[in-house]
Amino acid sequence: MQKRTGKLNKQPSAIKQKTRGHLAWNDFKIILAIANAGSLSGASRALGVSHATVFRRLGDIEQRLGVTLFERSRTGYRPTLAGEELADTAKIMDEAALAAERKVAGRDLAPSGEIWTTTTDSLLMGLLTPIFTQFRRKYPSIVLDVAISNQLFNLTRREADVAIRPSHRPPENLIGRPLATIGQAVYAHRSFGLNPGAPIETLVNQPWIGAGPRLQDLTLDQWMDSNGLKAACVYRVDTLVSILSAIRAGMGLAVLPCYLAGDDPDIIQLTDPIPELEYGLWFLMHPDLRGVARTHVLMDFLTEAVRAQKQRLAGPLLR
Repeated sequence: MQKRTGKLNKQPSAIKQKTRGHLAWNDFKIILAIANAGSLSGASRALGVSHATVFRRLGDIEQRLGVTLFERSRTGYRPTLAGEELADTAKIMDEAALAAERKVAGRDLAPSGEIWTTTTDSLLMGLLTPIFTQFRRKYPSIVLDVAISNQLFNLTRREADVAIRPSHRPPENLIGRPLATIGQAVYAHRSFGLNPGAPIETLVNQPWIGAGPRLQDLTLDQWMDSNGLKAACVYRVDTLVSILSAIRAGMGLAVLPCYLAGDDPDIIQLTDPIPELEYGLWFLMHPDLRGVARTHVLMDFLTEAVRAQKQRLAGPLLR
């Protein structure tokens, strides 16, 4: 009887030991978030939980494994060799989960459901809102969830399903369809009393509105620099809608897309569209979403509607 009891006592111990070392998917998410952020506070923001929760869960993971996964210092959390190995594994698991999610979404057969869309504030205001309204009338079972940002969301990680964005060169890992060419020209408020068609060099002494660094328009920045206009900037702002607002207020002259400023009766187009400042407008999505019915109908609808406004988007030539 005593020997039999001894054997029974060993089984729970073995089971307990095995459970103690087991890692769940949420454990891997914690490890990956800390490795990516290099700090508990950064990981807590990425995961949407409190700093204390991340601290407690990391301690629990390390205790169960019996190893230290991160070296603590004043500068943050640096993964040990064991931490690096688990973070690499977590990365593979995360990418596999995202790929599976995209493939499941690709099995949609009917144009219904939600489409996460990202675009810029200027495109939404000056071009897309009427088109989206028409699209919703034609496809009432599709819900558009639009995120406004000057940054390209990570479509690979499903931060958005599709992007409608200006670009000189869209990312190679995405499926892209060019929609139109966007022209840009110099604009000013009527109160400046300037005549359309004046050479750029005659406008250097006027106050100018520039694009802030967060707008990330290197081409415009170089063009203004080469024409001696950067020194004339009295105001900089990081959205095109804000630049338009400043022109309306009489702040100064600025370059804007023709579709955004051309319909305002109080604003005058001073130059023809500037060839070196034109750029493409693209519809972008991840390759795994090409079979999704709702994404397909949105792409086709936008293509037709945007290309119908080709001349307006390219901008009018001064007569």
